[in-house]
Amino acid sequence: MLAPFVRMPLARAFQASSRQGATLPLYWRRAYSSQGPVTKYTSSHEWVKIDKNVATIGVTQYAQKLLGDVVFVELPELEKQVERSEPVSTVESVKAASDIYAPADGTIVEANELLSEQPGLINKSPENDGWIFKMSLESDSKFEDLMNEEQYQDFCTKE
Repeated sequence: MLAPFVRMPLARAFQASSRQGATLPLYWRRAYSSQGPVTKYTSSHEWVKIDKNVATIGVTQYAQKLLGDVVFVELPELEKQVERSEPVSTVESVKAASDIYAPADGTIVEANELLSEQPGLINKSPENDGWIFKMSLESDSKFEDLMNEEQYQDFCTKE
């Protein structure tokens, strides 16, 4: 008699019960985790949005204000293996040039080609449309030295 089970809310259908011993398979729990991407910050003013094994990297709002009008972005080479703290890209503005560093070991999988023609996107939307590159992360990548938003705000006020 399958019909009553089908009409049950999905969460209730999979409720763990010591009497039945029912639990969700590990692969199902991870694939449908309620935790979304996590954004961290570096001491060199990059933001890192980590979603499973892919990180999207760009410069923070604070950094773009310090840089001023961005006029050129050197994008990284696709499929390039990079190591943590290695310079991967360069952002040039009317005031200065700044290297963008890899937050972890991994491989460059995508670059924001829009920045080639519209480098000012970094000024307009540094933490959204102005992202610079994406990288796949090594399975043992560690992010202990990265800051959460509150820690980063404190870091910026002390600078």
